[in-house]
Amino acid sequence: MKRKFITFARILKTGMINFVRNAWLGIAAIAVMVVTLTIVLFSILTNATFNHTIDQIRDKIDISMYLSDEITAEQRDQMLAELKALPNVAAVTYLSKDQALERYKEQNANNPELLSAISQTDNPLPATVQIKPKDLNKISEIKDFLSNPEKEALQSEEPSYSGDRKEAIDKITHATNTLQRAGLVAVVVFAVISMLIIFNTIQMAIFNRRDEITIMRLLGASTSYIRGPFVVETIFYGVVSALISVLFIHAAFVAASSALEASSLGLLDIQYSSDYFYDHFWLLLGMQLVIGILIGAISSIVATKRYLKFKAPK
Repeated sequence: MKRKFITFARILKTGMINFVRNAWLGIAAIAVMVVTLTIVLFSILTNATFNHTIDQIRDKIDISMYLSDEITAEQRDQMLAELKALPNVAAVTYLSKDQALERYKEQNANNPELLSAISQTDNPLPATVQIKPKDLNKISEIKDFLSNPEKEALQSEEPSYSGDRKEAIDKITHATNTLQRAGLVAVVVFAVISMLIIFNTIQMAIFNRRDEITIMRLLGASTSYIRGPFVVETIFYGVVSALISVLFIHAAFVAASSALEASSLGLLDIQYSSDYFYDHFWLLLGMQLVIGILIGAISSIVATKRYLKFKAPK
């Protein structure tokens, strides 16, 4: 057990020395890995932000049905029961004429002209039924129900639909899907480039140390002992790249909040992205480290197997 620990410590120490010794060779690999990991992190943040924006808009989407003043309590209760029974209805809220008036006053508290106009007459607002759909793509089912001649006779005017908000959700969803596809392609491309650069870096390191490796083989060094330092070296590439990518995103948020004083950028809510980043900082950092280490280790293992032409591991 002690011997294995000493061997592992030597491999780790040699890998760290190689990392420092080959720093200039590793700069290109680290740079491309930073780009790869930054794209991964940016894609996660924007996806979370867009989903949050969609949820916010979805919560504000409803259908308002205005009841006639002549409707009886029995007719009203029956209609509410039928609405609640519809498959695509998530919630039904009833506002009496007085409640509708109070809400109107709250919504227009800063508009004295509207408040003055409505106070000079009897309550002109109808009783209102607010309907929240489950699936925005199936609003037509509710529309068909409300447009039934029997139901129209119980309404004072046409229902109000939040169509503009649904259109906004469709745009954000499309942007999210496009970003996910573009991000996935970019990550794959840069990950492959990173692995190729690391592959070539390790090839050059093996070539520079070919005499040392030959001596180690003659002395009976195991396959894992020779390969280990190269794997450790590329793992450090991944760790450094992950840290740099996280620091880069952190710097971007600092610049956006202080220098630019921006809270949003088009559909992207920068404030929410920033909050999400810091709330999930350790999770995101851990994910970046794992991805960076995997890219580095896999590249190194493939490179050493190819260029050292090892036999079966001992």
